[in-house]
Amino acid sequence: MWRRVTFLSPLFSSSKSSVSVLNQPACGLMTQKVYSTEILKPAKGGVSPSKKTPFITFVLGGPGSGKGTQCAKIVETFGFTHLSAGDLLRKEISSNSENAVMILNKIKEGKIVSPEVTVKMIQRAIESSENDKFLIDGFPRSEENRITYERIIGTEPNIVLFFDCPEEKMVKRVLSRNQGRVDDNINTFKKRLEVFTALNLPVIKYYSGKGKLYKINAVGTEDEIFEQVRQVFAAYEVIK
Repeated sequence: MWRRVTFLSPLFSSSKSSVSVLNQPACGLMTQKVYSTEILKPAKGGVSPSKKTPFITFVLGGPGSGKGTQCAKIVETFGFTHLSAGDLLRKEISSNSENAVMILNKIKEGKIVSPEVTVKMIQRAIESSENDKFLIDGFPRSEENRITYERIIGTEPNIVLFFDCPEEKMVKRVLSRNQGRVDDNINTFKKRLEVFTALNLPVIKYYSGKGKLYKINAVGTEDEIFEQVRQVFAAYEVIK
């Protein structure tokens, strides 16, 4: 059961502390109802009323920030289901569904698949799962994605993790990994980083203003970084 807990509220800031937090009131920690087992009425097209309201975590970070590695550790430790927008698109293409050809053509042409298509794939994945805890990796990529998600799903994420990593560290990680990806080169990386900065920064600022953003210092060993992540979820009593 999800319960009312005392936790450190998040903030998007330039502090180098492990997990950024809001200024605390004089009394100390803030209390917030994080999750409820009561059934909420979803917006049109939202989560089915027959299911418990899911706990949604958006995971953001630039290319090479290490969010994929940390997502795997979150899944293993806290029992989340990991959803990647890119993986869902590739799965849709291989399924030969009515959207498969359209998605494939968009990708071939270097165009972005419409937010409605992507969000509805995420929605189907959530509704078809028996789990109630989800990591949505690399999404939303833009304000348009965010607005479309909230319109179709009918709610905001519970929390947003932002893996903050210096450019030089991300470059080193991307160029050193041996995945055979065509985008693992310096020129493509620079373009990807420019797109991430331009489109994701407004999303990050938005969720910071809503008090939902946790900024993770993504420099250090995998275990050092995960300890920051673990503290976030432990505060929400997100356990297996």
